[in-house]
Amino acid sequence: MITLQNLTMRREERLILDHVNLQINEGEQWVILGRNGSGKTTILEMINGYLFPSSGRVEVMGHVYGQVDVREVRKKIGYISQSLMEKLNLSDPVWEVAATGEYGFLRFYQEIPGEVKEKALHILEQLNILHLAEKPLGVLSQGERKKAMLARVIMSDPSLLILDEPCSGLDLYEREKLLADLEQLSKKPLQMVYVTHHIEEIMPFFTHTAVVHEGKILASGHKEDVLKDELFKQVFDVDVKLVWDAGRPWLHVQA
Repeated sequence: MITLQNLTMRREERLILDHVNLQINEGEQWVILGRNGSGKTTILEMINGYLFPSSGRVEVMGHVYGQVDVREVRKKIGYISQSLMEKLNLSDPVWEVAATGEYGFLRFYQEIPGEVKEKALHILEQLNILHLAEKPLGVLSQGERKKAMLARVIMSDPSLLILDEPCSGLDLYEREKLLADLEQLSKKPLQMVYVTHHIEEIMPFFTHTAVVHEGKILASGHKEDVLKDELFKQVFDVDVKLVWDAGRPWLHVQA
């Protein structure tokens, strides 16, 4: 599904990624963990074809970047990020924001086909936000906006869903509701790559984890094999203990 080989990314004198290797196979659900500025989002931007490495090879769904039109590959990738949300028009109604996902637009400048609107409304109903359909995006809470973005992604029926810190800025209630929606989505033939620096967001349906630190992948593989106390002490430079509860990992800071 995704193969990253020896990815190096430099910006002037700064080394952003340092020989990153990652293999994500079909059917696996991945979380990429790391501190702010560790290189997580840069990896996502390369998978999406928005950034290209200084050296290395990126292959996504059988397509080698540099040998393919990445715009065609992106048609099968759903991407949720804060930078994308900031490009949307806050005055557009929620159903219209969702409907733009059918074509990959940021907004409509022509009449929207009736069947596309009906599809968008159906997806909003599935996500329990149909009551928000006519409200402008700008009046929604952070959690509601994230759900609108999720609806927009589902419109395109992607094979791969990439989420860059989707729970950032959400309170506990909104975070758990969004994670529950993602758990339902995981039952579909849809592969996810989820980036966060909060380990408790690793829901039971996630199967694999990669830990990024200072532009390098320190460990990757099955989450139970990767998530260890000593690794997180190294990454966060804090004395922590990892505890599993109901299939989710939690970090406890030691006194």
